[in-house]
Amino acid sequence: MATLRSPFRYDFVGSFLRPQAIKTARAEFKAGEITREQLTAVENEQITLLIEKQKRAGYHAITDGEFRRSYWHLDFMWGFAGIDEIELDHGYYFQGEETTHGSIRVSGKISGENHPFVEHYKFVKQFEDENCIARQTMPAPAQLLAELYREDNGKNTDAVYPDHEQLLQDIAAAYRTVIRDLYNAGCRSIQFDDCTWGMFCDPNYQAFIAQAGVKLEDQANEYLRLNNLALEGRPADLALTTHVCRGNYHSTWASRGGYTPIAPILFAHENVDAFYLEFDDERSGNFEPLQYVAEGKKVVLGLITTKSPRLEDKAAVIARIHEAEKYIPLDRLCLSPQCGFASCEIGNKLTDLEQWNKLKLVKEIAEEVWGK
Repeated sequence: MATLRSPFRYDFVGSFLRPQAIKTARAEFKAGEITREQLTAVENEQITLLIEKQKRAGYHAITDGEFRRSYWHLDFMWGFAGIDEIELDHGYYFQGEETTHGSIRVSGKISGENHPFVEHYKFVKQFEDENCIARQTMPAPAQLLAELYREDNGKNTDAVYPDHEQLLQDIAAAYRTVIRDLYNAGCRSIQFDDCTWGMFCDPNYQAFIAQAGVKLEDQANEYLRLNNLALEGRPADLALTTHVCRGNYHSTWASRGGYTPIAPILFAHENVDAFYLEFDDERSGNFEPLQYVAEGKKVVLGLITTKSPRLEDKAAVIARIHEAEKYIPLDRLCLSPQCGFASCEIGNKLTDLEQWNKLKLVKEIAEEVWGK
């Protein structure tokens, strides 16, 4: 385990399709038909089976598949002191589909002590061996800030935190607490998931903030500063990576546009070890923005889509890897699906077998490009 460090030549983003046993148990718990302990027992059993599959597939990262979560982001945010779980009148509007309505509301000073995800991590940690390392995924600090200013949430946030700088400092400190507690529990691989940068890439969002008199560069630099504040003082042997997403809900998407608007900011200056980047269709643009990736940092090319069961053409994917090589050396590139398979409980529109076929293809291509 000590020699393993994320990212890996063939990798995945973290979430997996929820088995029916999980869906049933969570519905029964919500209805008051089973206890929290009974739900946890089902989660433990299904996560154990998932990790066995991850290992059999030959992957070096293991995760809990986010089986204990409803959302890729909100469950983590609800784990902070000072943040409450709420329901809004509507969800996010993805391409052709509205998401469920969950959100957050700040109710007091935000802090990160006793975060439940630390115990979740410990369960996965026990399955580490010489071939795999347990990875903990979580939304980036910038994603938390964005949710706190989502529509009417912003009025409440400003009322509780009239000093905006104090809000940023408290969010960063809360994350540092969780990162410290995870590290003390043995965690050496953390992944920030971050849709804010995908949002910045979208022309519609650019027009929206311009109309509001906000400069994209100013907002992006604030998000960058917040993410980096959260990473201050992290141990050298803790791999910290980030995944940039354009939305992944029931095989739909939220934003489009290449990385050009944010590349000189994010790729050049975020203090992470690697970027997991979506490149599975034309919405993500070309590879040219990779020229801004800071020296020594890696890029995991998300060339295999999780939004469709159709298997990609191996030769076409290999050709695209070599196209990316024009902008960043091959030894700093890796391969993965563009996103998780179930960013929320609902999951994407493919079967469990199709999910694993996708991961088999990722591994086969990586071994052909970089060797076993």
